[in-house]
Amino acid sequence: MNQEQHFQSSEKVRDFVIGMSDGLTVPFALAAGLSGAVDSNAIVITAGLAEIAAGSIAMGLGGYLAGRTEIEHYESEERREYNEIETLHHVEIQETKDIFAEYGLDDDLQNKVAHAIASDKKKWVDFMMRFELGLDKPDKNRAHQSAFIIGISYVIGGLIPLTAYFFTDTTKEGLVYSCIITLICLVVFGLVKSKLTGQPLFKGALRVALVGAVAAAAAFGIASLIA
Repeated sequence: MNQEQHFQSSEKVRDFVIGMSDGLTVPFALAAGLSGAVDSNAIVITAGLAEIAAGSIAMGLGGYLAGRTEIEHYESEERREYNEIETLHHVEIQETKDIFAEYGLDDDLQNKVAHAIASDKKKWVDFMMRFELGLDKPDKNRAHQSAFIIGISYVIGGLIPLTAYFFTDTTKEGLVYSCIITLICLVVFGLVKSKLTGQPLFKGALRVALVGAVAAAAAFGIASLIA
């Protein structure tokens, strides 16, 4: 028996994409910029690790706060909706009928279905939250999951550009290998991201790689001019 296939983890993928894309590009640009200003791999590595630590914490905290805001907004609107079905019952019935009218139901059927849904307050509120306000109930663990996924993916992405500096003698040599490794990873990441989100593979990979390359080139050029 054939079953419909729908992607079920869009929020987790979004968090992974946010963390990994920033993790690959920001430390990469920092390392490239330092390579144009200093001639010590140790300095590049130390600064890179410090940035990864600070960046992962900041990004993770941002993900946590965004998740908490989403939950709090939903709960606030849910309380308002419960109050409205008690104090503005006839208005909410009409709003429910209006929703079904948009789907082509006649007035008699709108009235029957609206009153049937209104017989269960919880289901009615859930219905109005989704179809009137366009809000889906967020996972209670969403904030913590978002913080963890973004933070960890940032660390993984950030370590990739630095690996070359551990195994080379000069910053210029490290930069060359870092560019090669990071651009390959950016292309692969762009392909995976495009595959998961249903976007054109080549376009997605090119966009991600181009952003990373431009950021690194800009940082390197500015640092070289200042130095």
